[in-house]
Amino acid sequence: MPEFTLRKTMVFVEDIHHDGGPAADTPRRRAAIVALVKNPFAGRFVEDLQSAMEDLKPLGLEMTDRLIEAMGGIAGIDGYGKAGLAGEGGELEHTALWHVPGGYAMRARLGEAKAIVPSSMKIGGVGTRIDIPLGHINAAYVRSHFDGMEVGVPDGPKADELLFALAMSRGGRIHHRMGGLQAEDVTGADGLR
Repeated sequence: MPEFTLRKTMVFVEDIHHDGGPAADTPRRRAAIVALVKNPFAGRFVEDLQSAMEDLKPLGLEMTDRLIEAMGGIAGIDGYGKAGLAGEGGELEHTALWHVPGGYAMRARLGEAKAIVPSSMKIGGVGTRIDIPLGHINAAYVRSHFDGMEVGVPDGPKADELLFALAMSRGGRIHHRMGGLQAEDVTGADGLR
């Protein structure tokens, strides 16, 4: 069983009041949490990675719970996303370990989430930042919720570390006006509309 020793977590919260136009009646909140963990596969090729996803599920649930707390509770959370960043000794496939644990955890805690959890992955050195894509939790076609949140840690990921990230949002972009499916019209039957 691989060891994903946790070195640190960081939580980011932002309340967006306006984006060049009038102040919104209710600010939009976006929040993210990142975790730096030891990459047990750094520096070597390992054929079977998939089984290690199970080992990361408790971390995904812990991060999700802390993220919901940072959001001020579960009510109204309607956007989510995830990301993975491998240090220089890792490979892009190591970041894919986060697909099931990160997505599973948010779906489990948010309930009836139907849409795919948007994801980004990359490799970078200490201080590298990554954009976490955001989308509506029940319908991928809700344009107002297409967004991203940039995160990073000043002292990571080290060459033998992985940075795993989760993000959530409440409400669409401030002043969204690009049309498309509106959040209030989502049926949530297929994860698309």
